[in-house]
Amino acid sequence: MTQRQAVFPANRHALYEAHGYSAAIRSGDLLFVSGQVGSRPDGTPEPDFAAQVQLAFDNLRAVLTAAGGSFDDIVDVTTFHTDPEAQFGAVMAAKQKAFSDKPYPNWTAVGVNWLAGFDFEIKVIARIPQAA
Repeated sequence: MTQRQAVFPANRHALYEAHGYSAAIRSGDLLFVSGQVGSRPDGTPEPDFAAQVQLAFDNLRAVLTAAGGSFDDIVDVTTFHTDPEAQFGAVMAAKQKAFSDKPYPNWTAVGVNWLAGFDFEIKVIARIPQAA
């Protein structure tokens, strides 16, 4: 049986401690990344929406890096948006920076009415083969 292993970026942000969850869990070659938001190091939301989205992608990159992976290892993406229609442009700009080459990961976008003070969240599943 494969044991799950918690993964944290080098500079754990306050949300992990405050709410008692792991940034990601590795199980074999699979990495399940918790929803990443545009939080500052103290856990507060970045107020500018475009900057909040980019910070969420940056936080995601930090978790992937801590697990020995990158955006190229992502196979499944789910994003949560408080106002999808109004936010589409900013999200697409960050998405195109992160996933500039085909094949793109599959993607599901969900409109929600609450994200604990945030306006965008991204969670992913990645396949990162473990070193032999």
